[in-house]
Amino acid sequence: MKKLVLSIAIVVLASCGGKKEEEPFGKKQVEPVSVTEEAATVNPMLEKGKKLFEGKGTCTACHKPATKVIGPSLKEISKIYKDKNASIVTFLKGEGEPIVDPSQFEVMKANFAITKNMTDEELQALEAYVMSF
Repeated sequence: MKKLVLSIAIVVLASCGGKKEEEPFGKKQVEPVSVTEEAATVNPMLEKGKKLFEGKGTCTACHKPATKVIGPSLKEISKIYKDKNASIVTFLKGEGEPIVDPSQFEVMKANFAITKNMTDEELQALEAYVMSF
């Protein structure tokens, strides 16, 4: 009987010594780098567009990358403009029709005072940034 108990104890202890997969609890998760961040190092227009979007353009007040706030998300804007082969620059100059969310057009028109004063290069950088989503 002693040998049986000893044998079971050895088997139990031996089976506990294997490598276990660790749970991620409490450990910092590595965030994936977004395509936009990687692309910005290759295309300086994206970095300039991002600065305009977050700063002078005041776009972040209404637009977020993946969620609708007041205006549509950048992913939605990008998808629709790509699908329709349309120009964001033309829209931001006040020369194009709203194609993403026409119901929000009146809200967006207030920002034309800002975007109409941007240079063509600034508008192209802003478009490049939005289209990178």
